[in-house]
Amino acid sequence: MGGGRAGTRAGDEAGDRSGASPLPPSADGDEFAAIRRLRAVFEAAAGGGAPEGEVWIGDDAAAVRAGRGPLLLATDLVVAGVHADLRWCSPADAGFKAVMATVSDIAAMGGRPRHLLVSVAAPPSVPLDAVVEGVAEAARLVGAPVVGGDLSAAPVLVVSVAVTGSLEAGPQPGGEAAPLLRSGARPGDTVLVTGALGASAAGLARLRDRVLAGVSTLDTLADDGSEALAAAHRRPVARLDEGDAARQAGARAAVDVSDGLLADVGHLAEASGVGVALSGIPVAPGATLADALGGGEDYELVVATPEPRQLEAVFAASGLRPPVRIGVCTAESGVVRLDGELAPAAGWRHSLG
Repeated sequence: MGGGRAGTRAGDEAGDRSGASPLPPSADGDEFAAIRRLRAVFEAAAGGGAPEGEVWIGDDAAAVRAGRGPLLLATDLVVAGVHADLRWCSPADAGFKAVMATVSDIAAMGGRPRHLLVSVAAPPSVPLDAVVEGVAEAARLVGAPVVGGDLSAAPVLVVSVAVTGSLEAGPQPGGEAAPLLRSGARPGDTVLVTGALGASAAGLARLRDRVLAGVSTLDTLADDGSEALAAAHRRPVARLDEGDAARQAGARAAVDVSDGLLADVGHLAEASGVGVALSGIPVAPGATLADALGGGEDYELVVATPEPRQLEAVFAASGLRPPVRIGVCTAESGVVRLDGELAPAAGWRHSLG
């Protein structure tokens, strides 16, 4: 399960949420009428209703086919004022991000999402239909239907997502598929990342500064790279194809960059009992190295493999962006170094008292 998703850090800035839309969550305010509308939206996003033998929204529980091999399970959530600030993220963004954050954990294990359970709790000031729009768009993009969930009133917006996932074929013909784990890395493995880092954190900073200064809104940003950075923060994309390709290329371990590169590499190092020596970190255009190291919420994958050339070849054959080599696993258990020096503390973790 993923962590706190550092790139938002909205809790430091949240204050009141006066920027939220005053529209009611539904035309008549009735929970069951809302459920009927949501069912129609989610079934449309999935291309139709439940297939024969499955039960989706409308009963006491969903019933789905588990498929063959291991069943992957993950859950995550977005809370307004903690993971998203509704002054610079829309309710639709919150719904979209909640799905992608959860599905990213499946991507890190080399799996594919199969079914989503989505629960939304919100005050009357937050338009439910907008949240659902974001959820449905993300569900369509990842190819997983929303099969159930719950609705509730609450003081702030909370979007909670649970996902089931499964694995495609194993890396060897006829072999049983096994998920990538954080604990699989070994000394000597090459460490790669699936893309440049820091865009989400830079996007958050750009959004916050411009909106608070009154020079732009969620829908009008200057044409100076701000749009791309804002999109990286508001609408991140889980790296499902990359996770599947890495697993099938024989990678040993992976983790998604949700809490920040240094924090998440530290999770992998601790779980595997290895050290990691990092260098040459790719930084997204418009971001800083600090954003890339500690920002979080990029949802790129960090992969450890004994066969980096094979992984690069599989990525190329799959039409994916080439992964970037950023380090090597060492025998210095649990120690992360950056350019030869002990890496600074960076990243996000919740304080739960």
